Amino acid sequence: MENFTFRCATKTIFGRETEKQVGQEVKHFSSKILLHYGSEHIKRTGLYQTVVDSLNEAGVSFIELSGVVPNPRVSLVRKGIELCRKNGIDFILAVGGGSVIDSSKSISAGVPYDGDVWDFYIGKAKPQNLLPVGVVLTIPASGSEQSDSNVITNDDGQIKGAFGHPDMRPVFCILNPELTFTLPSFQTACGCMDIMAHTMERYFTNSKDNSFTDRLCEATLKTIIYNLPIALAEPENYDARSQIMWAGTIAHNDLVGTGRIGDWANHIIEHEISGLYDIAHGSGLAITFPAWMKYIYKHDLSRFTQFAVRVLEVEMNFENPERTALEGIRRFEAILHEASLKTTLSGVGIVDDRFEEMASRCTENGSNTVGQFVKLTKQDIINIFNIAR
Repeated sequence: MENFTFRCATKTIFGRETEKQVGQEVKHFSSKILLHYGSEHIKRTGLYQTVVDSLNEAGVSFIELSGVVPNPRVSLVRKGIELCRKNGIDFILAVGGGSVIDSSKSISAGVPYDGDVWDFYIGKAKPQNLLPVGVVLTIPASGSEQSDSNVITNDDGQIKGAFGHPDMRPVFCILNPELTFTLPSFQTACGCMDIMAHTMERYFTNSKDNSFTDRLCEATLKTIIYNLPIALAEPENYDARSQIMWAGTIAHNDLVGTGRIGDWANHIIEHEISGLYDIAHGSGLAITFPAWMKYIYKHDLSRFTQFAVRVLEVEMNFENPERTALEGIRRFEAILHEASLKTTLSGVGIVDDRFEEMASRCTENGSNTVGQFVKLTKQDIINIFNIAR
């Protein structure tokens, strides 16, 4: 088991109608804020008005910035930074999913900084004094409501960048599963894939003797696998939505990564896919993960047989453990198909003309490899793309 420091200071407020508490929670930090969100969907559902009423009742004034899109853009972040500076804003309230939260985090880091916010994503600078961020979550997926990191897309070149900071975790997150009832099936499925991916990036590790964290990962994965089809069939099933929402938060607040070194190759590879082709992050992960598994499973056959037996409930074949591992991969891919997620690049309209370009962009990091479980070279990534084609 590796040494670790675990800290998650985000206050969690979970349950029905908890969004009505947002004004009082914000008031602890500021009376003048940026209200940041994506589309008009939150107005159609009534969430926007509930949030506004709560802020008004608490005496909190706000400036609005909408327009966040999936794979959020740095151009909107820059606009948010200028709004905050111009209006003396010192708190950001994110109402939405991971894209809105990540955009809010980027703004929070950029406001006190003299240079361009993209400097953080290319390693040119490190943030110093971040503005606090609060969250009303509408899409369980990214785990950004408690994570210490964010991902933003640069409009110039469609390049995705990421960075983290210990003070980037939101000061509070409000989680009402009822707010997810209206999510389209595709968005629900993509969100669950993202949750599983965050867990598997930590589960597939070379760190040994860490059975407790293994079990945390396995419980998270099994929770999603069990509840995803229920949520798809019964969108307003509160119990299923509750399990998914809380699992999504736990999957990325670092708890399921304690005592181990995670991999993260799939996220790096997928960022190139969604950066260039602007597909949903969860959709991209549904493509990369099965292909990656097929390519590297022999690296640690025992880990893949454990995954198959404990998570996918495959009967262990002691005479031929490789069959057990492969059956686990097959069942995992079948779960994605049942949720109507594509597991090939061609399935989402991506052809093979940019495989080398994407692989090159993945490995332009000084080490020329990505991942920790298996260090993948440019050619390895091209091979994975070919499996996924």
